[in-house]
Amino acid sequence: MLFSAVRMGFERASKMLGLFDNSPDPASRAALLESFRRRNAILDTLFYDVSVITGDSADILSDHPSAEGAVLIVPPTGEGSLILCPTIEDFAANGGAGIGVMAVAGVGGSALGSAAFARNVADALGRPVAAVVSGYGLTDVAMEALGGFLWFGVFSGLRQSLEYWEKLAERHGLTDKPGEPGAIAWTRQSLDTQTVEALLKDDRFRFSLIVGHSKGNLVVSEALYAIKAEDEKRLKDLAERTLVVTMSARIAMPEPIDALDIIGQWDTFGAFNSPQLIAPDIVVPQAMHHTNRKFFGHLPVTQTLRDALAGRWDGIAAPPKRAAK
Repeated sequence: MLFSAVRMGFERASKMLGLFDNSPDPASRAALLESFRRRNAILDTLFYDVSVITGDSADILSDHPSAEGAVLIVPPTGEGSLILCPTIEDFAANGGAGIGVMAVAGVGGSALGSAAFARNVADALGRPVAAVVSGYGLTDVAMEALGGFLWFGVFSGLRQSLEYWEKLAERHGLTDKPGEPGAIAWTRQSLDTQTVEALLKDDRFRFSLIVGHSKGNLVVSEALYAIKAEDEKRLKDLAERTLVVTMSARIAMPEPIDALDIIGQWDTFGAFNSPQLIAPDIVVPQAMHHTNRKFFGHLPVTQTLRDALAGRWDGIAAPPKRAAK
C-alpha cells in the first residue's frame, strides 16, 4: 500500500509535468528544465572526475549541455576527442559495433559527469567506452524534483521483496504468469533506462562489460529487468557473456545476472541506498561516494576497476569469471 501510494504520487507528478513536455512554447520547457540542468552540473562536479574532460571534448559538451538520450563514445586520455551520438543510429554509424564496454553514471546526470566517469573507465581498460547520458525529459524531472536520486535504494529493496513474493507465489501455484513484478515498471520511463535497454537488445552491439555508478546502477538494473520480462533467453545470453560492475551502490539484478559490487569504506550515501542482503565484493579503503580526485576520500575509479577486473574479465565477449560472494 505504501509503495503504491508513493508510485502514484510520482506518476501524477510526471503526468502534470508532461503537459509541459508537449508545450508549443519551447521557452517554457527550457525554463523549467534549466534549474535542474544547473543543479546536476554542480553535482557532477562534486561527484565525478570532471578534470579529465578537457579541450575539444569539453567544447563538444558545452555546445550540447543536456544531450538528452545521447550516447557518448569516450576514448582513453590522450587518444582523441569524445564523439557525441544523439541517437543509437548515430552510435552505430560511428563504430558502435566495435565498442564492447558501457558506462552509466547517475548522481548528477549531465553529459559532463557521464563523460568523466566513462573516461575513468576507458583509462582503466585502455579502450573506448560507450557512455549513456541521463535524459532531461519531464518524467526524469518529476523524480528529480522530489530528490529522486535519494530514493533508488528504496526501489531496489522493494524490487527484491517483490521478487521474493513473486517466486513464492509461483512455487505454490498461486500465479499463472511468472515474471518480474509490474509494480515498479514505471521506473523504466526514464530516457537513460530506455537507451540502455535498446543498446542491449540491438544485435549490432555486443557488450561484454557494463559499469555503473550510483543511480546509474539502478538504470542498468531496470533495463535488464525489462529485457527479462520480454525475452529471458536474451537475458541469459547477456549473463553468459557480460560482466556487470556496480560502483558506490549495490543494486538487485535479475537472475542470472551476477554483478560485481564495489563500494567505498566510508560511503554512507551508497550504503544507505544499498539493500543489506547484497554483500559487497570489494570494499575500497578510505573511499567515499564521489570519484573526483580533487577531493579527499574519492573512490579512484581507474585503479579500482583495473584491480577488480584482473582475472575476472579479459576484454572479450566470453563468459565472465564470477567472484565468490
